[in-house]
Amino acid sequence: MATPTPCYHCSLPVPAGSSHRAVVLDQTRVFCCPGCQAVAEAIVQGGLQSYYLHRSDASTNPGALPQALGEELSLYDRKDVQEPFVEHEGEYASTALMIEGISCAACGWLIERHLRGLDGVAEASLNLSNHRLRVRWSDAQLPLSELLAELRRIGYAAHPYQADQAAERLARENRRSMRQLGVTGLLWMQVMMATMATWPEFNIDLSPGMATILRWTALLLTTPIVFYCCTDFFKGALRDLRTRHLTMDVSVSLAIGGAYLAGIWSTITGTGELYFDAVGMFALFLLAGRFLERRARERTAAATAQLVNLLPASCLRLTSDDQADRILLSDLRVGDRVLVQPGALIPADGLIVSGQSSIDESVLTGEYLPQARRIGDPVTAGTLNVEGALVVQVEALGDDTRLSAIVRLLERAQSDKPRLAELADRVAQWFLLIVLATAVVVGVIWWQIDPARAFWIVLALLVATCPCALSLATPTALTTATGTLHKLGLLLTRGHVLEGLNHIDTVIFDKTGTLTEGRLTLIDVQPLGSLDASACLELAAALENRSEHPIAKAFGRAPQAADSVESVPGLGLQGSVGGRVLRIGQPAFVAAGYGGQAPNIPADHGQWLLLGDAFGPLAWLVLDDRLRHDAPGLLEACRKRGWQTVLLSGDSSPMVGDIARQLHFDTAQGGLTPADKLTQLQALQAEGRRVLMIGDGVNDVPVMAAADISVAMGSATDLAKTSADAVLLSNRLDGLVQAFDVAHRSRRIIIENLAWASLYNGLILPFAAIGWVTPMWAALGMSASSLLVVLNALRLTRTPATAGNGQPDTPGVGWSATPH
Repeated sequence: MATPTPCYHCSLPVPAGSSHRAVVLDQTRVFCCPGCQAVAEAIVQGGLQSYYLHRSDASTNPGALPQALGEELSLYDRKDVQEPFVEHEGEYASTALMIEGISCAACGWLIERHLRGLDGVAEASLNLSNHRLRVRWSDAQLPLSELLAELRRIGYAAHPYQADQAAERLARENRRSMRQLGVTGLLWMQVMMATMATWPEFNIDLSPGMATILRWTALLLTTPIVFYCCTDFFKGALRDLRTRHLTMDVSVSLAIGGAYLAGIWSTITGTGELYFDAVGMFALFLLAGRFLERRARERTAAATAQLVNLLPASCLRLTSDDQADRILLSDLRVGDRVLVQPGALIPADGLIVSGQSSIDESVLTGEYLPQARRIGDPVTAGTLNVEGALVVQVEALGDDTRLSAIVRLLERAQSDKPRLAELADRVAQWFLLIVLATAVVVGVIWWQIDPARAFWIVLALLVATCPCALSLATPTALTTATGTLHKLGLLLTRGHVLEGLNHIDTVIFDKTGTLTEGRLTLIDVQPLGSLDASACLELAAALENRSEHPIAKAFGRAPQAADSVESVPGLGLQGSVGGRVLRIGQPAFVAAGYGGQAPNIPADHGQWLLLGDAFGPLAWLVLDDRLRHDAPGLLEACRKRGWQTVLLSGDSSPMVGDIARQLHFDTAQGGLTPADKLTQLQALQAEGRRVLMIGDGVNDVPVMAAADISVAMGSATDLAKTSADAVLLSNRLDGLVQAFDVAHRSRRIIIENLAWASLYNGLILPFAAIGWVTPMWAALGMSASSLLVVLNALRLTRTPATAGNGQPDTPGVGWSATPH
């Protein structure tokens, strides 16, 4: 089969004979569909065609973006609807929009330039890290609905951004932590220069007046570090003392507070060592570690907010006289009847009271084929109506829906998640008891021996034994390992992965999108009559040309479309091509069209569709969700490690058993709900097994959250990725094998860091107690200990050779389906 030409806009295959063309950059370009052609023409008309010169990735296909109706967009012009997310100031309004369809940095340039060129838009700024667009415009001159329509015109979908309170609070804390870290780093460098100039070792001939100025300068610069940047340490120490629970906050606060007070005394009296440089160094290292932890918690808390994107912004509510009235989802009530048109998302849990169709539930169940639903069957919020119009009576909204139940499972499972940092806290707590008790005893003894030296010796002991290296042991190694694993295509989001991988003995795999590519692909065409495979394929593509069914996407876009196409949900399509009446779908349905017997399906594997006309069958068309080529290698690596392999899938098709036999799984089950998967996981954990979960999709979220370690595919839903402990960005399963080895080495280095930090503190303690450690050596010893921990962690930057050819996994070329 010939390799199709890629679409100039989205790079998807262009069907042979496509008539969709436009002139871009003075050349005629070919496009896969009218949507891509329209977007390209809009970009050219706006004078922004240089976008195509600077983009680094293919643009998003407009057909893959959420569809918005004109009447739905017009709802956003209502003042009551705008109130939660639009701010008005004089004649201008401002809002934040989430943008879908961004593929590279050039998209940001295109969006900003296009909007700034519109009459009424005063400001447009896109944050590429979170795809959030800030717009300030005159809503009297340009309604919000037209603004959203202009974004869609150039190939991007936008919807209002409204953060949940937990995510917004963590974002504020994250910004505050970043400011504290920046202030500490900037001031510490100045304090170091001022303090080092007063050291006798530098032999600088300072006048008494200049030495005094430098001491007061160091004090002035250190004060914001203590009272602004280190407030969280002091608050944490007070909290821990009230609860009679010692943590590193207590020791850190004693060291920072004691060193600061000692520095003030030295500044006023003009005698003794300045500890201001040690204060800044403590703060800088410790705040960096806290910042990393906060970022991980921010990603976790944002997980539930991603579910909002699974629900439509509005729906069609039927009145008593069966008239459809478009309303916002927030206006919907239990007992209402809603009209769900083909291609629309179902807005709430309910029962079908009229119509029949197929429902795509893959986002919730993992079932890669739509399921037939008819009157009396239940439907779930967030799933997609594929074929026929449905009337659904609403039975559950908000917290009572199945989506909310999944969120509750997620929160319950996440509550017991272990953290590697707890090991450092436990070690530090015992060490703190020893240090504080020793400091009291040493202070009393030295007060009897030499009262003038007692305070300085106790302070040197607290500074030298401050568990700074102990607190750095985990975050520094975690940061380095995260960067190294990122090069291998695995992004760690939680630190306990490095500890837990050494104890894994069971691996649970999802099927759709994990072991398989997660999309239907045309595998084979087997002619049954006089027409050859190419002619049969062209007829089938013409029939499926306008269908939104996932099966139709496997045929690509045909140069011509069939006439009078009728969809029979769950059975197939009927239409006319060149005066010939054709049917495609289930064998019995097609056979009824020519009044004969349907041929037997040649094999059980795959999805077999029959194509026929009024005279008989024409061809079998075989579709399947293709197995990833590197899946066997990953399963073999798991078996070599002695791990039990388990396949749990929401798919109820025979493909689950086929894959289980092909990859030699120990256990395999299909047709499972998210709650069923969680029950299976908990049963394994009750047997004492440590479980690694690899999956994607919302249906895997509760299992991924409850598993000891979880890995999400890079193509997974946002909710699955934020709930996982690691994300396989490259989607290459063979990269996991090498990533496992690096993770094991990372865990070993963390243990080495913890051991060294404990050993140093244990060895320095007696020397500080007998007065052999001067204030300067106390600061240098603590710094050297911290530096050694960092250098040891940097050994993790050495990576093994990448698997295979180092290129991301790409699907085979053919009549490709549009990615979902």
